[in-house]
Amino acid sequence: MAQVKEYSVEEKLTALVNLQKIESKIDELRILKGELPMEVADLEDELQGLNARQTRIEEEINGITEFIEQKKEAIKEAQALAKKYEKQSDNVKNNREFEAINKEIEMQELEVKLAEKHIKDANEEIAEKAIALEKAKKAIGGKEGVLNAKKEELEKIIASTEKEEKHFNKLAAEARNHVDERLLTSYDKIRKSYRNGLAVVQVERDACGGCFNAIPPQKQSEIKQRKKIMVCENCGRILVDTDLHDSVEIK
Repeated sequence: MAQVKEYSVEEKLTALVNLQKIESKIDELRILKGELPMEVADLEDELQGLNARQTRIEEEINGITEFIEQKKEAIKEAQALAKKYEKQSDNVKNNREFEAINKEIEMQELEVKLAEKHIKDANEEIAEKAIALEKAKKAIGGKEGVLNAKKEELEKIIASTEKEEKHFNKLAAEARNHVDERLLTSYDKIRKSYRNGLAVVQVERDACGGCFNAIPPQKQSEIKQRKKIMVCENCGRILVDTDLHDSVEIK
């Protein structure tokens, strides 16, 4: 049965510092991109919404246009019926028939007036929709210009950092294999707790390199001995001495 190698505390700390330095390099490369990836994603979402709005307005205009055409046809039909009834009025035999035909003619004239009102209202609505459509198109044009500029900027940064990022990601994956499993879990948890991603810090000027809380001389002495894992009582970060920290170099 193969024996599992037991690492000393110093070796464990060295592995942690190595991983922290590599992942800090990755963080630096990501900082170069800044908020650009999020800005690009937000702009794409906005554009999607604006395009959907434009499509909706266009569909509404098409629907109103169809409605106007229907009303125009209704006017033609009503006018044709009115003419038909007018011709019939020449051959009426009594007042009752004459009144009935006149009522039908009046009904068709009302139909024409009502349809004309609907067309007028619909044309006014189309005019309002056209203004909204123009605004949506202008907004889309503006957003597309900003998005293309942001994308171009992001692509340049990605192109300039891609090789380095791949290199450090590979190093990080390898470095993780050399860190004690329980320590790695703690490291990841601490790292996620802080925006700067620092889970392992050196003692600088008698203070924690993460939160700058003062470290007592006795604790500093224990940290330098590297006999056990020491953490900052204030922020919970893993503490190492400057010599150990400086001895780890990342290529």
